[in-house]
Parts: sequence; structure tokens; C-alpha cells
Amino acid sequence: MKQSLRSLLALVFVGAATSAMADITVGVTLSTTGPAASLGIPEKNTVALLPKEIGGQKVNYIVLDDATDPTAASKNARKLVSEDKVDVIIGGSITPSSTAVLEVAAESKTPQIALAPFAPAADKAAWVFIMPQDFAIMGGAIVDHMIANGVKSIGFIGYTDGYGELWLRVMKKITAEKGIKMTEVERFNRTDTSVTGQILKIMSTNPDAVLVVGSGTPAAMPQATLVERGYKGRIYQTHGVANKDFLRVGGKNVEGAILPVGPILVAEQLPDSNASKKVALNYIKLYEAAYGADSRNSFGAHAWDAGLLLQHAVPEALKKAKPGTAEFRSALRDAMENVKEMPADHGVFTFSPSNHKGLDKRAVVMVVVEKGTWKVLH
Repeated sequence: MKQSLRSLLALVFVGAATSAMADITVGVTLSTTGPAASLGIPEKNTVALLPKEIGGQKVNYIVLDDATDPTAASKNARKLVSEDKVDVIIGGSITPSSTAVLEVAAESKTPQIALAPFAPAADKAAWVFIMPQDFAIMGGAIVDHMIANGVKSIGFIGYTDGYGELWLRVMKKITAEKGIKMTEVERFNRTDTSVTGQILKIMSTNPDAVLVVGSGTPAAMPQATLVERGYKGRIYQTHGVANKDFLRVGGKNVEGAILPVGPILVAEQLPDSNASKKVALNYIKLYEAAYGADSRNSFGAHAWDAGLLLQHAVPEALKKAKPGTAEFRSALRDAMENVKEMPADHGVFTFSPSNHKGLDKRAVVMVVVEKGTWKVLH
């Protein structure tokens, strides 16, 4: 009798342990402090809203701050895979950090869902799925608007890091193909306090338009300097500025800025036929209920889209392996790669072995900053 009781208790203990080990663990590294905090904070806020159970399995989220430092993002990723044994990593918030995380993700064969656009190395690309729109999609939309409005020459000022470099590469290619002259290329750092010298050089070439390539609040400074120096041409920004903090910091100086954004930012202005409208309005309702009216954020929406991807992929992966194993990580990667026509905040995702970016032109809406908010351009 005693032996039977001991055996029963042992089975209960083992069952409980197995159940605990079956939890899905999601590691997250974000820039909740530093120059990119206006991106990382809403992403962190959104992670708190993601489902705590998927496919009948409990999901645990471990969120770390990388302070907008790619080295810290790499260390966070290393901790998440080696100590916390995560099944997937979400992050980073900026291009250099996402690039750094991929080094660890690919080495450990842990799928990564990046919240910043970047160009992964070919030998590592199989392990990363990128939520934000590809530079070519957004750059193409900007150039189409330029052509439609008679722009024949542009000046360029962008970050010195990977975000700026990739945008420059894309814009040089597209503008050359479309017959638009790039008159001057200047760079700046996220932490710079002045870009007057760079702006004066650009203005001396008298371009029809200027493209500012930055993200979050630092991108307001080049536009403010252009306005203060009397520049009268069109000013374009990238989707990296699509948050309220950019509008708050830029104030009247960013009025008239033209940029491509994801559907989430202007969901109410979209027709009901837009595939993202219903999903985006649901996210907005949840986010604003938790964080206040008009608090929606394009960057937080990337994190929500990451959650949608997991909700599609995890049930499939669970059919093949248990969480906490190399087999599950591989199955999860494969399942994400097979997601098709998934409506999300920023567009409709379809992944494949040769495409881990997933979005098409349905992910772009051109807007203008008008009276302190975003207005769809028709």
C-alpha cells in the first residue's frame, strides 16, 4: 500500500515537472531606455498584452532592456538562450540590435522575430523573421510620391549605422532607376545634438526634396534644422518615425513631413476592404484600453504582429515536439516559414523558405503630418 502511494506520488511529481517544462518561453530584448526608447517602450507595453497561453500551452515572456546598445542586445540574447533556454527571441528594437541578436539566434538555432528591418547575412537568414516593412517597399512608395509631385532631385541625411546605410543603398538604386538625382549625402548619429553643418551642405545643392533617414525622436532634429534654416522643398521621413514622440518632439517643425507607414497608424481612415483594418482596430482597442486614448504606436504594433505569428506557428510546432527542446525550436522555425496570408497590423504576411520578410505593397500607406497627427494621402 505504501509502495503504491509512493509510486502514485512519484508519477504526480513527474507529471507536474513535465508540465512545467512544457511551458513555452519567449525571450525579448528591447530598447526601453536610450535613444530608441520611444520604440522599445511601446513594444514592451505590447508584449504585456500578448497571450499567456497558445495551443493549450502556457507562455512565459522574459523581457530585457538593451539600452539601445547592440552589444547589450547580443549579451541579452546570449543570456536568453544559454540561461533561460528560450524557444524564440523577439527583438531588437533597432537595426543594429536586431543584427546583433541574429548572430546568437543563428548560432544557437533559435528562431528570432526581429522588430527592426535589416538585411541578414545569407548564412543566418533562415533563423530570422522580420516584422517591419522592407526598405525597398517603403523606399519605392516614397519615390513614387516624389515622381507624382515633380521631384527631380533629393538630398539625403541618415543615421551612420545600419539603418541609414541600408536606406541609402536602396534609395540610390531606386532613384537612379527613376531618374531622380541625389545631390548630397550626409550622415548623423542617434545621439548628436546638432546637424547644422550637414543641413547647410544639403541646402547648398538646392534639392527639390530631402529625405531624412532616422527613427524615433532623433529624426526630428534634421527636419527642424531644415525648417529653421528656411528650406522650402518637400521633406520626407521613413517609417522609423511613426510614433507620437516624434510628433511631440518635432512639433510645428515636422508639419508637412511625408512618409510611408503601416496600416495600423491610420486604421480608421482606411476602407473596410483593407485586409489589416479589422486586426489593427482590435490591437488599438486593447492597447489604448491599457495605456490611454490615442496611445497607439507603430512599433508596438510590430510586437503585436510578432505575437500573431507565434499564435499561427506554435500550434503546428507543438504537433512535432515539446517546448524547451532543439526539436521544438526547429519545428517552430519551420511553422513560421509556412505561414500564408496572415492579416496583421502592418499588412498581410506570407513567408516561404526564400522570403522571411513576408510583406508586400499592402503594407504601405503614404501619410502627411498635419495638425500634429497623421493624415492619409490620396
